[in-house]
Amino acid sequence: MATQQPTQNNEDPQAQQPAPSSASTQPTEISENNIYVSLTHSPLDYTSTIDRVRSPEAGAIVIFAGTTRNNFNNLPVQHLSYTSYAPLALRTMLTICRSMVSKHGLKGIAMVHRLGVVPIGEESILIAVSSPHRQAAWRAGEEALEECKEKVEVWKREEFGGEEGGVWRANRDGKIGVRVDKARIGGGDGRGEKEEEVKP
Repeated sequence: MATQQPTQNNEDPQAQQPAPSSASTQPTEISENNIYVSLTHSPLDYTSTIDRVRSPEAGAIVIFAGTTRNNFNNLPVQHLSYTSYAPLALRTMLTICRSMVSKHGLKGIAMVHRLGVVPIGEESILIAVSSPHRQAAWRAGEEALEECKEKVEVWKREEFGGEEGGVWRANRDGKIGVRVDKARIGGGDGRGEKEEEVKP
C-alpha cells in the first residue's frame, strides 16, 4: 500500500517555466511495498537509498549513480540543472519500478532523482536494486536507468557559460543537438508531454 500518493499540482501547466520547481509545491516521493521513488532538491545519499532495498532474501544489491561531468560535446559544462513535471514523473518512475520488480524478481528497487542545480561531480540520480542473485540485479539496474532516461518527465539544462550560455535537453545520454522547446516543458496540456526540436 502506498504511503504517499502524488498530489495534484494546482499551478497552470501552461504557466510552468523551464526552471527548477519549488520543492514546497511539488510531491516528493511514493513508497509502495518494496518500491521507493523520489524527487528531491537535496544532495543524494547512497546509504539511505541502499537501505530502501535491503532484504534478508536478497543476495545482491546493485546501485547506479549518475553524476555531472565537466564537459559535453567538447564544451565545458559548469553544472546541470534539472526540472520536472513532478506528479507525472513520480507516476512514471513508479510504473518503471513495478515493471522491473515483476520482470526480474527483485526484492527491492529505489529510484531517486535530484532536481535543481547539480554541480560537477555530484549525483543527479541513484537507482538501487536488490535481488536473490547478482545477474538479475545488474540487468534490472541498467534497464531501469534506460527506461528512466527514455520515459520520465525530467528535463535537464546544460550550463556552459560564456557565449554558449545553456540549453535545455531531453534527459537522454549522447543525444547531441536534441533540444527541448522551453515553452513545452511540463506540457501545455497538463500531461507533461515533451516536444523536441532537432538543432540544425
